[in-house]
Amino acid sequence: MNPTVGDLEGNCDSVVAFARSANEAGAHMAVFPEMVVTGYSVEDLALRNDFVSASITATHRLAARLAAEGLGEMPSVVGFLSRRAGGRPGPGAPAGAPQNSLAVLHRGAVRLVAAKHHLPNYGVFDEFRYFVPGDALPVLRLHGADIAFAICEDLWQDGGPVSAVREAGAGMLITLNGSPYERHKDDVRLELCGRRARETGAAVGYVNMTGGQDELVFEGDSLIVDANGELLARAPQFEEALLVTDVELPEGPPVAELPGTAAGRPVVRHVIPTAPPARYEAGAPVLTPRPDPVDDTGEVYQALVTGVRDHVRKNGFSSVLVDVSGGVDSALTAAIAADAVGAENVHALLTPGETTTLEETADAEDAVKRGGLVRRLQPVAALADAFRTEIDAAPGALPALEDRVRGGIAAAIAAEEGHLMLATADKSQLAMGLCGHYGDPNGAFAPLKDCWASLVRELARWRNAAAARDGEPAPVPEGCIDRPPRRSAPDGPPLPEQRLLDALLESYIGTDKGVRALIADGFPPDLVRRVVRLVDRAEHIRRAYPPGPKITRRNLGRDRRLPITSRWS
Repeated sequence: MNPTVGDLEGNCDSVVAFARSANEAGAHMAVFPEMVVTGYSVEDLALRNDFVSASITATHRLAARLAAEGLGEMPSVVGFLSRRAGGRPGPGAPAGAPQNSLAVLHRGAVRLVAAKHHLPNYGVFDEFRYFVPGDALPVLRLHGADIAFAICEDLWQDGGPVSAVREAGAGMLITLNGSPYERHKDDVRLELCGRRARETGAAVGYVNMTGGQDELVFEGDSLIVDANGELLARAPQFEEALLVTDVELPEGPPVAELPGTAAGRPVVRHVIPTAPPARYEAGAPVLTPRPDPVDDTGEVYQALVTGVRDHVRKNGFSSVLVDVSGGVDSALTAAIAADAVGAENVHALLTPGETTTLEETADAEDAVKRGGLVRRLQPVAALADAFRTEIDAAPGALPALEDRVRGGIAAAIAAEEGHLMLATADKSQLAMGLCGHYGDPNGAFAPLKDCWASLVRELARWRNAAAARDGEPAPVPEGCIDRPPRRSAPDGPPLPEQRLLDALLESYIGTDKGVRALIADGFPPDLVRRVVRLVDRAEHIRRAYPPGPKITRRNLGRDRRLPITSRWS
């Protein structure tokens, strides 16, 4: 599912619709993603007492509604925001003790509640700030089989509820997840699920949400493995889907013989007293084809489209505005936007000025024509001259003024006509501060924020190749792709070849290595010192930059937070 944060009613409507489809497909149980009732991640909404109360109320109403609509006999498992009874606020224990929890809904009521144990506090996650941990392993007895549940990080960390599954006697472990997309993750999840299956001696189901939420993109990719770790079924990426799978589970021992604790943790159980189903022919497994793990460029492109589509849709917009300059960044941004919201809803603003070459203007016009975008022409030279006259500056002075004029025009049009404005700078520019405050960063969402410049060109070529396969015009003109970046660093000679530069930036930003370590890795010493200096002094620009889809292990946003004022290098 693709829930929206805060839309409790709409999210519950979707749960009911999918539960109905699952019931019609003959499912014995339906399982939904982490925090599906509230959407994820709720961030500081978790600290609002009224929001926690609304989540709890919505979950109980959902249980009653499922029963009222004839779906109550099939247990449904949902993620929601709850609170722990008792406890005092303090470090690691926010006031109201909110918990990231799951609930088993059956016959009109919430039958079982358990909270997440491991609260991640790295990367984009601040769950230790928002939640208090749980300590129990929830187990459901369904048709004679015992099924344990956990939430996201609990599967990744050793110990916790996973360590108690075997001792608790469960034949299956199902985790509810809000696990964000990252490039190069490949089959890490599949390997993890297989390993946990072999450790616990239980089949493992991994249920993940999909869609975009601010900087995060969730790709779905839910899967099920048997007790030997062999893949049984896998859902598609980046789309909502119902994955119905037959899993043969062992019949559990008499309830009276089941342990009340396992691996030192309490086991909370709910028993649905139904007999095992009669033997029947299992349905064919559903194994959605995966992209080539060696070339995941198309997967990244799909993640960017998903992030843009949901940011536009979930924030109530229907159209976007992009300043198309003739460079590859803006042309690719426009192409992604067209795939996300439709070319007819992409307003391409052309803003030629004194510093714009004829080739750039021609490629910008070509990109608009190829993509079928809505063309908007607004030359900026006269407006820039008017600014210079007003502040008594010499003609041609203040070369960055045209960028500021462009940004002002674009912002005015977007505000007047109700478009969401997209920023166009890439991660390489943003890392080194090679984009001014009012030029490329101007916008409310930045599709390429986490894409190195070398990846931007790979994405453009991939999109053009995909268009060729479909018999459509390539949306990004070759002139845009081949044209080197116009901007260079202001404090020295031209920067090196882009792949070398991006490799250095990735090493510095992605691993926090210092100057000596980077030089030891083989990067040229002078280049290392220069790039580190540029990156360090550009933190103020990054703080002013809009959010964008996270596709790498470490983005320039919530993943990496450094002081603006600092003399350490």
